[in-house]
Amino acid sequence: MTRQEQATTAGTTAGTATAGPRLRADAVRNRERIVEAAREVLGEQGAEAALDEIARRAGVGNATLYRHFPSREALVSAVMCTVTERITERARAALEAEHDAFHILGRILLATIDERLGAMCTLLPSGWGREDRSLMEASARLQSVVEKLVGRAQRAGQLRDDIGTGDLLIAIGRLTRPLPGPSSCSWGEEQTRRHLLIFLDGLRAPGRSVLPGRPTALDDLWDRP
Repeated sequence: MTRQEQATTAGTTAGTATAGPRLRADAVRNRERIVEAAREVLGEQGAEAALDEIARRAGVGNATLYRHFPSREALVSAVMCTVTERITERARAALEAEHDAFHILGRILLATIDERLGAMCTLLPSGWGREDRSLMEASARLQSVVEKLVGRAQRAGQLRDDIGTGDLLIAIGRLTRPLPGPSSCSWGEEQTRRHLLIFLDGLRAPGRSVLPGRPTALDDLWDRP
């Protein structure tokens, strides 16, 4: 069993074992509003964004925010899980509805911009994801769908065969991550989309260059320190 499969199994087991009482409908709505507001505010203002502003934009009091998320890390992790699951569902739906794998790949890459995935990745402390079973499980599901998409595109001769799924996931994280400096969070989405489209052109088969090293596999990502 690969580490990805182990993480998925462990996350599912842990989620079942530790499940608490179900939230009331109004509590669920509050939680969803907080997560969506956090995605927007953190994407706009970065790691220094005030939790008070997140609560204000969600239309809840600070006490409600802290009742659901006792720490900034817990809130960021919940946002990461939410956006990861949304991207996964979009990828699954596209795989079922379309046959052009490379076109689906482009849509999923652009979806990472809409969800501000790269910005969120910079907000968690190093190693935090390994301690969060829900986030590990969500990440494993996304990686599984992307792996299927990569395989389909390569079998169709659309995606160069010296690209691994890990290469794609690393590039998504880097290309959608805000630039350093005071203007990082205000950098236009148009530029990010531009650079992702340039990257997509470089993925097309046949490749025009010889890449150093070997394709990065999913297990290589899990083995990183």
